[in-house]
Amino acid sequence: MQLLMTAPCLLGLEGLVADELKNMEASNVFAENGRVYFEGDEAMLARANINCRYAERIMLVIGRFHAESFEELFQATKALPWSDFIGSTDTFPVKGYSISSALHSVPDCQKIIKKAVVESLKEDYGISWFEESGPVHQISFSIMKNEVVLMLDSSGRALHKRGYRPESNDAPIRETIAAAMCCLSRLRHYHTMYDPFCGSGTLLIEGAMLAHNIAPGINRNFECDRWGFVPESAWKQERERCHDMIKTDTDFVAFGSDIDFHALELTMNNAKRIGVDKHLRLEQKDIKYFCPTTEKGTLITNPPYGERMLDLKEAERLYKIMGEKFVAKKGWSYGIISPDEEFEKCFGRKADKRRKLYNGMIKCQYYMYFK
Repeated sequence: MQLLMTAPCLLGLEGLVADELKNMEASNVFAENGRVYFEGDEAMLARANINCRYAERIMLVIGRFHAESFEELFQATKALPWSDFIGSTDTFPVKGYSISSALHSVPDCQKIIKKAVVESLKEDYGISWFEESGPVHQISFSIMKNEVVLMLDSSGRALHKRGYRPESNDAPIRETIAAAMCCLSRLRHYHTMYDPFCGSGTLLIEGAMLAHNIAPGINRNFECDRWGFVPESAWKQERERCHDMIKTDTDFVAFGSDIDFHALELTMNNAKRIGVDKHLRLEQKDIKYFCPTTEKGTLITNPPYGERMLDLKEAERLYKIMGEKFVAKKGWSYGIISPDEEFEKCFGRKADKRRKLYNGMIKCQYYMYFK
């Protein structure tokens, strides 16, 4: 069956999500603000869930239509083929949002959509009551300027929850943003990586996974596993494909340091869960003692800053130290994420390239130095 799917993502990552889906051989890929649409079969649904590094989840698009009244919303929802996806005993809660639309009451939209799906399933299954004891089929809706999109969440837990980080330090960076920073810094399997503010190790681990082509969802399950919609053979084939594509013979090494020893313990434990611990070299060290020993390096870091952990004055003192320690020289690149508009001034030089990213809800810039 040919399916229309969408991959919601943090703002600023749409291009990376589109590129990775094209590389997975998805068809008709196109990006909008905060999401990327694509098409494929049931195997592509499994492939996207297992392999997407930068998307937040994979949604099945059940229908798109225009609606300005509850009657229009009800009738258009009811007409969709819900029984193709939802079984007679399955659970199907509804959630969503409405922006700049005539149907602005989200609770009312939830009730109308739920009622319409129930009526559709009643007709198809010939039953009047649904026990909803089976697998969860989360129905999500978005209504933007009266354009309605109805979807089923195939992922369950968000895709940034890879499974290797049950514990983290204060204010950790989201895994999808960490992976994006590594991609934007063009991290490769022959590089030496550095993160002098490694925290619980997210950047180092995502860097090692990217360098070795380890699929981010290789060790976790997804909500649609339980639907029976994707054949078991497709899941097996996609997971085998992922294992076959892992790079095992690399020169990659990642040096991490942090002032907090507990953070280093977390980093190593997290790295062991995903199997990249042998590539990490960790050391308890203050940034003022940062002194790399290798000829070349790709430094990628998320330093503490005002809105996260430190007051602004302390954060800007750190930026000044970083500017002194991160010397511009051949073979080295530096990528630093910060929400501080004064970062370049404190750091001491303008970035060669900047990219707007969102770390959670915080608007940041990713400052890249490579010349």
